[in-house]
Amino acid sequence: MKQRSLRVRLIAFGAVAMLGLAACGGTDDTASSECPTISESTLTIGTGNPAYEPWVVGDAPESKEGFEAAVAYAVAAELGYNDDQVVWVRTGFDEAIQPGAKNFDFNLQQYSITEERKATVSFSDPYYSTNQALVAFADSPVANATSVSELKGLKFGAQAGTTSLEFITSVIQPDAEPFAYDDNAGAKAALEAKQIDAIVVDLPTALYISAVEIEGSKVVGQFPASDVAPGDDFGMVFDLDNPLAACVNTALAALAGNGKLAEIENEWLAAYTGAPVISLD
Repeated sequence: MKQRSLRVRLIAFGAVAMLGLAACGGTDDTASSECPTISESTLTIGTGNPAYEPWVVGDAPESKEGFEAAVAYAVAAELGYNDDQVVWVRTGFDEAIQPGAKNFDFNLQQYSITEERKATVSFSDPYYSTNQALVAFADSPVANATSVSELKGLKFGAQAGTTSLEFITSVIQPDAEPFAYDDNAGAKAALEAKQIDAIVVDLPTALYISAVEIEGSKVVGQFPASDVAPGDDFGMVFDLDNPLAACVNTALAALAGNGKLAEIENEWLAAYTGAPVISLD
């Protein structure tokens, strides 16, 4: 599994983080101009519709439970916003990364940072890094697969517009064209109905699916990061060239430097990071 800790990647910024945050409070006039939000004295955050665990527990981001919900509130606090100044909105996955004005200040629902997406939206620095993983039923002929070459004959599914679908087509390159679904719920339903043989999702989601959502399924394995298939860095999505992104990066650096980001990761994702490795051969 790719091991690129945010604590290592962002700690260098920790020393300057608090200096920048002085200009990002939710109630200061200067802060409003340097770290603008769409509603005065309010931070509007977007998430999925629905939002899934372990990223958001119970589809209730306002509970602050789940990795992304907890990270969002931690960033808000660094920016100077109280919990009651945080407003949540829901968007579709593709909707949030389309060109045009946004109804949120930033959106987080496991968006991988890609050059293609950077043409239409801005991203924060990564707040989490992970690998793609394969979920199938435990009685599948490939349940114990250890290499990509063993997966060619499978019928795959994944959410449309995701790096998971791109991974299937560009790295696994199955014999049959993969099925694309509007969201992960559609992909999971197809797997559960055995209309497809396997799905590809990020590792924490894969482990949650197999442990909680689809009885009899298993994480066959995770795919290692490589030059051919780099792992996924998740970033918060902003309207293109939104200066608030720089403020959020300062907040993330502070959270990495003081250990808070690591604490949140340990609390919500520690159980969702281990799986066998499927080689890319």
